[in-house]
Amino acid sequence: MVSVILPVRNRAAVVERAVRSVWTQTWQDWELVAVDDGSDDATRAVLEDLAAQEPRMRVLATPPRGVSHARNRGVEASAGAWVALLDSDDLWLPRKLEAQMRFVADSGFSACQTEEIWIRHGRRVNPCRKHAKPAGWFLERAVALCLISPSCVLFSRALWEQVGPFDEDLPACEDYALWLRLLLVAPVGLVPQALVVKTGGHEDQLSRLFVGQDRFRLEGLRRALARAQRAEDRRILAAEMVRRGRIYQAGCLKHGLVDEAVLVGQWMRQARVLVES
Repeated sequence: MVSVILPVRNRAAVVERAVRSVWTQTWQDWELVAVDDGSDDATRAVLEDLAAQEPRMRVLATPPRGVSHARNRGVEASAGAWVALLDSDDLWLPRKLEAQMRFVADSGFSACQTEEIWIRHGRRVNPCRKHAKPAGWFLERAVALCLISPSCVLFSRALWEQVGPFDEDLPACEDYALWLRLLLVAPVGLVPQALVVKTGGHEDQLSRLFVGQDRFRLEGLRRALARAQRAEDRRILAAEMVRRGRIYQAGCLKHGLVDEAVLVGQWMRQARVLVES
């Protein structure tokens, strides 16, 4: 019923915790596909040892091509009517899948997420008000800030086939780009319970490896804009393209990246046409 996709690279010390949080779910109709993204530590051995203990778990091994490639391969190899993502450094509380599956059955939503508990450097922190998760059609809020957490989300395979896969050529903000495409075609429900523990502060997190991610966000906006059908959605995406593009372009010019500034200027001019039309 539910395919759980767990991409992992060099997380031998923590991945077992994530895996066992799936095993202890009160909703037991699941399969777990762990995708080892070219780890060069003991991650593969840890995963294979765990898979030997649980027949519903499989391990795939790929060259190191990034989290998007790993997630995409996992979804391709899975068979559930629903797909749930889990990052290797996060974990689920036992009722996570059950609460979401009951929610989608009762509401008719094709995608939903849960609230989450944030742990940074081993200590619990409270998210800012701007990070509060909305529900429904919230594209206008989602363009400014990524408001869907991969480890919290569950979506139907039919919806994935409509909006996926993750963009493998984006080294960061790949989730932001996918959620924009998703919100063009479907609302996202919210289970108002903190059922995911999300950890942070690691040196190998994408948000730390790629400083100044506006270039990738702009690319996600541009791709979503190319798909948008409704005039209001095009206006929302184009307005954010112009706002964010001005900031990024100014930074490019400051650092002498003239060609990049010219390219972003072209994107902004195209977006302005949509805003003004």
